[in-house]
Amino acid sequence: MVIALAVTSCAAGDGDSEDSESSPKMNMQEAAERADGMVFDTLSSVDPSLHWTHDTSSSGDCTDFKNDSHGYGSVIRNAVVMTDVSEVRRGALLGVIERRWKSKGYKITNVDSDQEFPAIDAAIGDGFSASLLVGEKGQFYLRVQTPCVKKSEVSAPGRKGNGRDYYGHEIPRPNVHDSFWSSTHPIASTPSSDT
Repeated sequence: MVIALAVTSCAAGDGDSEDSESSPKMNMQEAAERADGMVFDTLSSVDPSLHWTHDTSSSGDCTDFKNDSHGYGSVIRNAVVMTDVSEVRRGALLGVIERRWKSKGYKITNVDSDQEFPAIDAAIGDGFSASLLVGEKGQFYLRVQTPCVKKSEVSAPGRKGNGRDYYGHEIPRPNVHDSFWSSTHPIASTPSSDT
């Protein structure tokens, strides 16, 4: 499955609208580091743990209606889950991450319950947004996009994912078996302890 990610155009103002901490005071590297923290928190909070890797980042200009960037840009950080999540466990993983996002105060903006390619989108706050979607072979893709901030150079993520690092290389389909997430048995509900 090919996922096309485009940086949205932003109305880059004159820098006087300080309505959030991620306003023009933040540059693209700082915003990328914050996005990296959101990726790490989201995927590292899952129990049993997932194997995942950073995917190549993208960045671009934020332009106004005249196609001028005014020195602003945004960054997209991507991560890919390498754990083989079975079809019957995918809904559970989506639910775990949705609950994590809600516990962090993220606002769920869209839930696509497509049977084959479900997805969740969230507004993180301060102009950051996150998307989690299931692609071919049940592979989970996480994307965090920053708001429009001051342009700067952007380095690769500083913290590694969990498992083999494929950053900058072709990422294969899920290749890590997990006794829980890869199980083809539905998750049994916990019986009531009324005795």
